[in-house]
Amino acid sequence: MTLLRSLSTPTLPLQTARSVGRQNQAIVLMVLLSGIIIGGLGGRLVHLQLVDGDRNRQLAETNRIRLIPKPPERGKIFDRKGRILAGSRLSHSVYLQPLTQKKADWHKTRQRLADILNIPVQAIERRLAEEGYRSPYMVRIARGVSPQKVTALEEYRAELEGVEVDAEAMRDYPHGDLGAHVIGYTGEMNDQELQRRQGKDYRLGDVIGQMGIEAAFEQQLRGEWGGQQVEVDGAGTVLNVLGEKETRAGKDVTVTLDLELQKAAEAALGIQKGAIVALDPNTGAILAMVSRPGFDPNLFTTHMSDEKWKQLQSQDQPFLNRVLQSYPPASTFKIVTTTAGLESGKFSPQTVLNTYPSLHVSGVDFGEWNHAGFGPQGFVGAMTWSSDTFFYQIGLGMGEKPLIEWTRRYGFGQKTGIELSAEESPGLVPDALWKQKQVKQAWFVGDTVNMTIGQGYLEASPLQVAGMFAIAANGGYRVKPHLLKENATAQAWRQPLNLRSDTIRLLREGLRGVISTGTGQALNIPTLPPVAGKSGTAEDMGQGSHTWFGAFAPYDKPEIVVVAMGEFSGGSGGSVTAPMVRQVMEAYFKPKQTKAKAQQHR
Repeated sequence: MTLLRSLSTPTLPLQTARSVGRQNQAIVLMVLLSGIIIGGLGGRLVHLQLVDGDRNRQLAETNRIRLIPKPPERGKIFDRKGRILAGSRLSHSVYLQPLTQKKADWHKTRQRLADILNIPVQAIERRLAEEGYRSPYMVRIARGVSPQKVTALEEYRAELEGVEVDAEAMRDYPHGDLGAHVIGYTGEMNDQELQRRQGKDYRLGDVIGQMGIEAAFEQQLRGEWGGQQVEVDGAGTVLNVLGEKETRAGKDVTVTLDLELQKAAEAALGIQKGAIVALDPNTGAILAMVSRPGFDPNLFTTHMSDEKWKQLQSQDQPFLNRVLQSYPPASTFKIVTTTAGLESGKFSPQTVLNTYPSLHVSGVDFGEWNHAGFGPQGFVGAMTWSSDTFFYQIGLGMGEKPLIEWTRRYGFGQKTGIELSAEESPGLVPDALWKQKQVKQAWFVGDTVNMTIGQGYLEASPLQVAGMFAIAANGGYRVKPHLLKENATAQAWRQPLNLRSDTIRLLREGLRGVISTGTGQALNIPTLPPVAGKSGTAEDMGQGSHTWFGAFAPYDKPEIVVVAMGEFSGGSGGSVTAPMVRQVMEAYFKPKQTKAKAQQHR
C-alpha cells in the first residue's frame, strides 16, 4: 500500500486545479480555430490544385510565358534559267493567344477583330475552337494584313487582349496569273487536309501547296516551323527569351519551265478556253504549260471570302488544268493509226488507197472532211491532206485489236508520269469490254472507224498528244514528261517502241507534208526552221468543235514539240490553233537565230 500510494498523483490544492482547467480550454479552442482555418485553406488548395489545377497552372504560366510560333519561309520556285516564278514578301499576320481570356470572354474580342479585319466572326470562333481555348499556342486567324488594318489593331489594343500582330514571309507570285495552273498556289490547310497529313509534322493553320508545282513539291518547299518561348510582364513586354527553335526555310526548286516561252504561250492562247504545252521531245522536259481560263494565285495569300470563291468558281472551271484533261484528239491521232496499220503487217509502206466523199460501213456513211475525197493516196499523202476515208480503210483492214494495242503503247489510257499526277486524267482507250460495261453494247466496226480519226469514245490529254508527237520526232521513243529540272530519272527514261524504220520515215514525211503543202501551212514561214505537224478538229455536237494542232522542229533534229488545243473553239485546227503553235515556236527559235547571226558577224 505504501508503494502504491507513493506512485499515485499527489493531491493539489483546489485553486490550482481550477486554473489549470481554464488554460486547457483556451488551448483547445485555439487548436480548434486553427484547425478550421487550416482546413479551409487546405480545401481551397485542394480545389485549386486538383479541380482547377491544369487551368490555373496554364494561366499562371501564360501571364509570364508565351509561345510565339514562327512559320518558315517557303522555298522559291525558279525557271530553268534561274528566274523567279514564286517567292516571298514580308507581310503581317494576326494571332490569338487562347489562354489569355476565358472562353466566355472572347466574344467581344472576336467581334472587334471581325470588324477590323473584315472576316466573319464565326471564322474566328471556329479557329479558336479548333485549337482549343486552353492551348498555349498562338493561333493565326489572318494573313496578309494591310498596314491600315495593322494601325487599326494598334488603336484598339486596349480592347484586344490576347491579340498579337507579327511580321512573316508570305507567298508572292511576281508574274501574277502567268503559269498559274502549272505553278499552282498555296493556302491554309483545313481540317480534312490536316487529318490526311497526320504524323507528318503539320499543324492547323499551316500553309501548303494546293495545286501544281506548289503541291507536287510540297515536301521540298515547306520548311520547318520554329519559334520562341519568352517571358513577358503584365503589359506583354518581352523580358527574356527562354528558348528558341530556329525556323528552317524550305528548299528552292528549279523547274524545266522557260519564263519567256511561258509568256509567249500565254499570249498565243490569249482568252481562248483551252491549253498549250511545249516540251523537249528528247528528254520530256516541260518548257511551257498554259490553261485557260486562269486565275491569279496571289488571291490566295490572304483571306478569301466565300463570295469571292464562288465568283471565281463560276468562271468555267478556272482551276482546271486543261493540259492534263482529256478530249477527243481528232486527226492528230492519225499518227497512231499510221503506226498501227504499218506495224500490223496488213499494209505495206507502198500502200495506195483511193479516197472518197464518204465511206459506207454497216449502214452508216462516214464522210470525208472535204466532202469530195483526195483521189488515190499513200500514207504520206493521206497524212498531208488528213484524208479521213483513207484511214477508215486502214482501220477496217487491220481491225480494232492492233489499233487499240498501239494506242496503249503510245501511252494513251494511262497517266504520263508527270509530277502533277494528282491532277492528271489517264484518258480513255475504249475496247469491247469497256463498251459492254459502260454502254451495254457490243463493239461495232463503226467504233473502229471512228477511232482511226481520233473520235468516238477515245480521249486523250494535250500532254499525252504532245508525248505522241515526241515519239514521231525522236525516232520512236516514249519519254516521260517532267517539271523538275534535276530529275535525272525522268530525263534518262526512254522507252523504245521498236518501230520499223519505214514506219518512222513515213510518219515524219507525212507530218512534214502537212506543213509544206497541207493543212498546216501557217507554220511554213521563213522565220522558222522546217517544221512537221498535224491538225485536228474534233466534232462535239451542240457546243462547237475542239481544235488541235501539234508540231515539232527543226524537222531534221527536233528540239521542241508544241501542242495547242482550243476547247469548243469552233473552226479548224489549221485556222485556230496552228497560229498559236507558230507563235510559240517563233518565240523559241528567235533568240537562237539572233545568237547564230551574232556569231556569224564576229
